[in-house]
Amino acid sequence: MSVDTILDQIDAEIARLTQVRSLLANTNNVDSRLTGRKTKKVSVKTKVRKTRVLSPEARKRIADAQRKRWAAQKAKTKKEA
Repeated sequence: MSVDTILDQIDAEIARLTQVRSLLANTNNVDSRLTGRKTKKVSVKTKVRKTRVLSPEARKRIADAQRKRWAAQKAKTKKEA
């Protein structure tokens, strides 16, 4: 290998590294420990869950069951008193 070939390879590597460094410097989510710079905090969007819709029949069954539990609790406290 000649000295000119080695120097050309070094110059090509320096150009690649310079390009990578500029890309990393422009990225907001790069770890500041790697670049030595403070980075902006990137907000993460969370998925919005769809609200679950109950049928009127299901809603009635749940309400009736809850009323039954309340009645049982009320009867228990009356019995103890």
